Amino acid sequence: MQNAKPRSLLRRLAALAGLAAVAAPTFALAQAETEIEPTWAFAAEYTADVTGVVSGGAARAGRYLDNLSVSLDGDLERAWGWRGARLHLSGLYNGGGEPNALAGTLQGVDNIEVAAQGARLYEAWIEQDLGWGSLLGGLYDLNSEFYATEASGLLLAPPFGIGSELASTGPNGPAIFPSTSLAARLRIGDVETFYAQGAVVNADARTIGDRGGVATTLDHGVLGIVEVGGRVNGAGRYAVGVWRYDQHQDDIRDLTPDGEPAQSLARGAYALAEGRVYGTANPDGPQVDLFGRIGASDGDTTDFEGGWQAGVLVSQVWAGRPDSQVSLGVHQGWLSDKGRANIADAGDDPAHYEEGLELTYADRIGRFTLQPDVQLIRYAGGLRDADTVVVVALRITTALY
Repeated sequence: MQNAKPRSLLRRLAALAGLAAVAAPTFALAQAETEIEPTWAFAAEYTADVTGVVSGGAARAGRYLDNLSVSLDGDLERAWGWRGARLHLSGLYNGGGEPNALAGTLQGVDNIEVAAQGARLYEAWIEQDLGWGSLLGGLYDLNSEFYATEASGLLLAPPFGIGSELASTGPNGPAIFPSTSLAARLRIGDVETFYAQGAVVNADARTIGDRGGVATTLDHGVLGIVEVGGRVNGAGRYAVGVWRYDQHQDDIRDLTPDGEPAQSLARGAYALAEGRVYGTANPDGPQVDLFGRIGASDGDTTDFEGGWQAGVLVSQVWAGRPDSQVSLGVHQGWLSDKGRANIADAGDDPAHYEEGLELTYADRIGRFTLQPDVQLIRYAGGLRDADTVVVVALRITTALY
């Protein structure tokens, strides 16, 4: 019985490796037939983390966790004559431990940690070019195009992916890693100049591989989100967004006269900016990008009433190491009054926020990218008297195809 999980993982890895071996010649041939873009593009990447607590937290220990991702992108006009259409399919396998159980934070410490290990269909959508914009439909990761900054992408802490005040909403979280949901997204304009985009997303985030599979009904309603943004002089980028669920959700504190959770509407807004501040004129030397984001929510259906993240990314740190990168980020999640009251009811002294500082460095050595990382988290779990938690990690990433 002890070898069941490793054997299951090996079978899944073998199956995915077999798929890559069978598909690769086909995709290579399709790519060779055109000098512009391949009709079909296949990719596979494996990421392994060893993440542990060295100070503070519930225990000083480490956990191994991993993420295997495969994707297929297709030009449907070239493949089937469907003008202006493209297809995207992707899948995940996540295994290993849960380091945040050791750290005891509200926002997490590793962005590939999942609550339920296993294989999932991640995204499956078709995007249609409309000339003046585009329309997308299918299983969709909301954070791939909304509330996202490229300059924060190297950092491991989950708040740098999407604000915690939105990530903690919905019956089982919004449609973000690792579980997406059916959605439709309309964009007007061009993300390289000025754009407006909106999406309607099934509030029940479930996909193939999750319990119950893809939610095809709207029993929990939908999440609506709108974002407007653009670029300044082709370098700096800005965006503002608003989001709202159309159905009430359980209030985290208030009760009805019958003792049931009161119902409240989850809604919020955010703003972000990022851009290159050094290295534009010399692409062969170091480049420095800054990012900053801020968000707010109702504070009735989630422990967070808002938060912010900011940081810096330096690319090509060393002249002789073109893939070297270093990033420093700071994040803070503001606890809502109701969240703090619930902590006080449990006999603890609540803090006003949980905050973290992260420093990480990545470089490529052969086929592997090695990334040591350190995080400091204050007021972990929203507790004023919590010791500062120090988390160290090593991420190893390799492209399988």
